[in-house]
Amino acid sequence: MDFAFMQEAFLRLISGVPLTLNLAFTSIAFGAIFAMLLALMRMSNLKVFDWPAQAYVFVFRGTPLLVQIFLIYYGLGQFRPTLDALGLWGFFREPYWCAVLALTMNTAAYGSEIIRGGLQSVPHHQVEAARACGMSGFLLFRRITFPIAVRQALPAYGSEVILMVKATSLASVITMMEVTGLAAKMISQTFRAIEVFIVAGAIYLVLNFLITRIIMAIEWWLSPHLRRPPAIEPRLEAAHV
Repeated sequence: MDFAFMQEAFLRLISGVPLTLNLAFTSIAFGAIFAMLLALMRMSNLKVFDWPAQAYVFVFRGTPLLVQIFLIYYGLGQFRPTLDALGLWGFFREPYWCAVLALTMNTAAYGSEIIRGGLQSVPHHQVEAARACGMSGFLLFRRITFPIAVRQALPAYGSEVILMVKATSLASVITMMEVTGLAAKMISQTFRAIEVFIVAGAIYLVLNFLITRIIMAIEWWLSPHLRRPPAIEPRLEAAHV
């Protein structure tokens, strides 16, 4: 192992981290909104909403993300005249927006099932208790159902966030110079794949470690009932007795 070269590779690859995080968190933010809409459509008990949502989830969970990226970036280019007429070609000719769109649509499909599971796991007696207190409709959803569902779904959604950070590596196939794109470029120049990919993997590992810590902190903050009570000091306990 050439550690001097690995240090050089690290300095070059670390410049791709901002784009990696930008792709990940932009797609997660938009995907979470879309996922919530899909989850509510699935739980509406109306076929006109439920069936399209089921079809969407089936398609985007059942096909590879790489194929979805290719279809959006390369496939839609065949319809340039139509997209030009609709004023959309400026969006679809940019690899960044195509990557964000593909990642968003993919994570929305997975996220919708996570959110739906969280909403369905809300204890029925808590909903009934809120209704007995006079809550209903959106107030019940905002004050009772949604906070409990978020707490229930957060561990699984945290895994989805980590998967999306790693999935940004696929954006390199459409010329995006994030961490993996810079790694591929450096390998083509130096032909030293092992060192470069070890450094790239280490960068992703550190990023996901930090994200895991943040998610755990949020989960701890949202679950005060699971925190251990502070230990009573012996002197205070003796004085109390």
